[in-house]
Amino acid sequence: MTVFLILFIFLFTTACNKNDDVTAPSDGENSNFNKTGFPIVNEEIELEIFAGQAPATNPNWNDVLVFNEYEKMTNMNITWKMVPHSGLEEKRNLALGSGNLPDAFHSASMPLTDIMRYGEQGVFIPLNDLIDKYAPNFKALMAKYPEIEEALTMPDGNIYSFPQMADPEFLSYRMGPKPFVRKDWLESLEMDIPETTEEYYQYLKAVKEEGPSGGAIDEIPYGAPYIDPLVSYLRGSFGLANKGSAGGYMDLDPETGDYRFWPTSDQYKEFLEYLHKLYSEELIEQNLFSIDHMQYLANQNEGKYGSIIWYSPMQIMGEKLGEQYISLPQLEGPHGDKIWTTLYDAVLNPGAFLITSENKYPEATVRWIDHFYGDEGLMLFFMGVEGETYELDDNGDAVYMEHILNSKEGLSNEEEWAKYLTFPGGGFPSMTTLKYFQGAESKPDEMASSELLAPDLVQEPWLTIRHTNEETNKLSGFGVDIEKYVVEMRDKFIVGTEPLEKYDEYVKNLERMGLEDYMDIKIKAIER
Repeated sequence: MTVFLILFIFLFTTACNKNDDVTAPSDGENSNFNKTGFPIVNEEIELEIFAGQAPATNPNWNDVLVFNEYEKMTNMNITWKMVPHSGLEEKRNLALGSGNLPDAFHSASMPLTDIMRYGEQGVFIPLNDLIDKYAPNFKALMAKYPEIEEALTMPDGNIYSFPQMADPEFLSYRMGPKPFVRKDWLESLEMDIPETTEEYYQYLKAVKEEGPSGGAIDEIPYGAPYIDPLVSYLRGSFGLANKGSAGGYMDLDPETGDYRFWPTSDQYKEFLEYLHKLYSEELIEQNLFSIDHMQYLANQNEGKYGSIIWYSPMQIMGEKLGEQYISLPQLEGPHGDKIWTTLYDAVLNPGAFLITSENKYPEATVRWIDHFYGDEGLMLFFMGVEGETYELDDNGDAVYMEHILNSKEGLSNEEEWAKYLTFPGGGFPSMTTLKYFQGAESKPDEMASSELLAPDLVQEPWLTIRHTNEETNKLSGFGVDIEKYVVEMRDKFIVGTEPLEKYDEYVKNLERMGLEDYMDIKIKAIER
């Protein structure tokens, strides 16, 4: 009996020791790790991180100011495996499927479905407890804005990722491209700022017919690099997307309160008729569906457009031309609708940073990434290093240095930023704030536009609709086909290659494609 008791105690103790090894760092690792302050570790450690490389960002993060400086602060040496966006999905899937995992994924645009799937499989580690213990900056944000935790918590109750996010109060950033018109052309035409869709039509028509530039240029009433900004702006004038852009093609019928697939509604047909009128009368860029982005910028910088829906004219066009563009309000539609529908979630990209099961230093890694959600880390990430990329003005505010703002090489601000910083191109795990982000959305004309549009901002918008793996698998077939068909027919109706007399046929085709099942899946996800 005694022998069996001793054997039982030995086996039980051994099992406990093995469990301790799995759930907690060894004594050596604990002594090397600092829970607060810098460096994060006393003796240097090395991590390998898979990084998505946007076209606008620095191509080599292994030798870039922001991370060179941070390595000195932390004692954590990162080997960056740069993956261009053109091959990001393929390389990301290969890394996940092969089992040859990095220590973390950074700016890799990890889809929610993959976060759920590989989180449940143990490829990505749960972060709930680690955030609670070692991420004071991010923990404070979750406490202040509960929608962050809601957006990141997977169906199994775990958080597996740090997000790219916008300060929820930075509305200019979350509202997307904004509408502007030429002030000097309004004055020349003796017209007031348009406030309705009909007045906007009359303004565009006057630009085309009366030539307010006095023959100096060949005017184009409305221009953009693609059709979507115009669609996003005007749909709210027809009562569409009334639960915001995160709802996709779903919203609520204003008469019944029932769920609605708005691209089959009567209001949507009326919306398409309006857009077709603008296009058929050549009041919007005729090659809007194919224009090269550089050609759009050239037209814009030559002052050809009477109206645009884009970002800060002052920054993009320069002060002389940019100051001629003034903000448009949300236009009131034919039935009194007036909703600014675009409001990005504060969590723009939930899968911006994930730690894998291969990582031997999860506590240190969580501390490493948490820095970029607090003031000091935001300053480093967006502004760089004092004396090298920014200096303090008389008010104590950080401003970029002259060589950044006025490149001797003729580079844009974004191109200069990318020499030293990695935020250009987006997708990063951090938070965009008005205080530290000095892109177009923080410029005075953008801020003024946001203030003008804010009273008509969509009320009680939905968060991004999240689906289970099963729902995603179903939608990846017929759901994708339905959404592609909506876009394809939208463009054909606008251009006129398909007459709007075929609208009822278009609706019936969607029903045959499985619209009822599509809506059932969406409704379940919305109500979950």
